[in-house]
Amino acid sequence: MTDSFMDICACMSLANKSIGWKVSDDLWNEMRPLLPPGKPHPLGCHNPRVDDRKAMDAIFFVLRTGCQWSALDATGICSHSSAHRRFTEWTKAGVFHEFWRRGLLAYDEFSGIDWDWQSMDGAMTKAPLGGEDVGPNPTDRAKKGTKRSIITDGAGVPLGIAIAGANRVDFKMARETILSIPVDRPRPTRSGAQGMCLDKGYDYDEVRSLLSEFKFTPHIRARGEEVKVIAGEGKKARRWVVERAHSWMNRFRRILVRWEKKTETYLAMVHFALGIIAWRAAGLFL
Repeated sequence: MTDSFMDICACMSLANKSIGWKVSDDLWNEMRPLLPPGKPHPLGCHNPRVDDRKAMDAIFFVLRTGCQWSALDATGICSHSSAHRRFTEWTKAGVFHEFWRRGLLAYDEFSGIDWDWQSMDGAMTKAPLGGEDVGPNPTDRAKKGTKRSIITDGAGVPLGIAIAGANRVDFKMARETILSIPVDRPRPTRSGAQGMCLDKGYDYDEVRSLLSEFKFTPHIRARGEEVKVIAGEGKKARRWVVERAHSWMNRFRRILVRWEKKTETYLAMVHFALGIIAWRAAGLFL
């Protein structure tokens, strides 16, 4: 499953460019049932409401290219005001979060979430406009930045996401990252322990206590130590999958650099991207 999933992701750019950075039919069929009923035109005029699919195409275009909302006017998809208004409406309705949750359920049904080995790590991105959950980035001369902390299954599919300022240390986000998993996690058993692979940044008693609370088996290694130990045991490294997941997310340029000031709208973009990753992992070519 992992090799085919990587092949799918490697073809992501070509597949999306071939349809002009628009949502595919498969993607739309999964999203359409989640949309709330349409509202009357905000100006009360007789102009027809922009088609939902065109609005979703525009949102996807912004997510994938990272362009400004105003740049949509030159694409011919729909006006930026209509797209942003629909994005706000659907964010409040929880459409993008539900799309991700259902993607994980489909992935679990068709491929099976690998609960035996999970991994967690954080990544920092720029946030030039500031806003909520933004802080000085210690790796970028204290410029404004945000941190996203994700937890993945053994194949690297993101299962949970938390957002904070770039100056927040990774291990302090562990609890909220675990609690953000939108699907039911099976209860670990003596014969089916759930390992949590972490780097040295999580090597604290507070983290070990937290993992014990959630019934995880901790596997905390320094970067160099992990490679040496696992190679000596003849096993594959487990923690690298979370770093690859961050790379997958960065292909959605609106996530690579955060332009949303509100955490709610930034998370909606992240959930949209995570939903696409989850549905791809389920074997659906979006």
